[in-house]
Amino acid sequence: MMILQTITSAFPERQMTQMDVWELLGSSKALERVSSGSARLLERVLKGDSGIDTRSFGYPDLERVFSASPDDLARGFEEAAPCLAGRALEKALVSAGMVAGDVDALFISTCTGYLCPGVTSHVAEQLAMREDACLHDLAGLGCAAALPMLRSAEGFLATNPGATVACVAVEICSAAFYLDDDPGQLISLCLFGDGASASLWSDAGRGWAVDGFSSLHLPQAREKIRFVKEGGGYLKNKLSPEVPDYSARAVERMWERSEGLPRLRPVLHGGGRDVLTAIEMRLGLAEDALAEERSVLRSQGNMSSPSVLVALERKIQNFQGQEGEGFWLCGFGAGFSAHAANLRAPSSHTQCQE
Repeated sequence: MMILQTITSAFPERQMTQMDVWELLGSSKALERVSSGSARLLERVLKGDSGIDTRSFGYPDLERVFSASPDDLARGFEEAAPCLAGRALEKALVSAGMVAGDVDALFISTCTGYLCPGVTSHVAEQLAMREDACLHDLAGLGCAAALPMLRSAEGFLATNPGATVACVAVEICSAAFYLDDDPGQLISLCLFGDGASASLWSDAGRGWAVDGFSSLHLPQAREKIRFVKEGGGYLKNKLSPEVPDYSARAVERMWERSEGLPRLRPVLHGGGRDVLTAIEMRLGLAEDALAEERSVLRSQGNMSSPSVLVALERKIQNFQGQEGEGFWLCGFGAGFSAHAANLRAPSSHTQCQE
């Protein structure tokens, strides 16, 4: 069993309202590359109520992001992702009263850029981790990556009892921004923000315990949501209008076969306003059941893989249940895939530092 020691989050310092993003687009010549219909779509979403008020962006030269080349965007990811992941992990270490040398393994998931060696190598250097620490990078899992990352960490702990494992989900979605006339790509530009979540885990103590991992893969729906390379190397997010319905049906299937319900409350990836509404209707949830997910979406947009963990952090802070109760975590996205796990409250949840 894997025990949570602490969970923290970090966001880029630059936060913008949706209107700020529209004005940034308006000042960019890149907007001239798309049709008038595409421009109207961007304006309608950014000026309307998408469930998002603000987003944070880590791309280092945001004023030029819409005219950046694929090489520029790749360099921006390499600069921003390790920095943000390192900040989140530093916060977690301080929260847990630990130092980087206490970490035996570091797992990092991301899908918005590619580095070799991976982001773990940069973060290990940045925080001066031990040279013998085990480093694992998880890529290609999209918005659902947080749960497979935790499952991998559980496997490491099973074969390395007494170890401390750090897990970081980090995404620089702004490093995948570019303009064309594909509505899915345009909607992505309006919804995604940057962020990171870091958590520390061990196999001992009285903190929140995670178990019951499960997965669902629907490759026949792969083209509904995935990254592709187009336009000379740009990362382009294929995003079908059917994603809310696919997400809701996948989550419902996972929910129905989950053990321990109804004592566990859902914690979901906040993929978007329509996604959360569709899931809420499918599962028959109370009106306030996804309040934290909507709050995260409202303040940070869809951050891809960190979103479900940031929502979990807020739900733990607000938790008033009893031992044995807790949360059912579910992330979903590219693949089409969905992953879930149970997180049960300790006998005294104050033992888990937040």
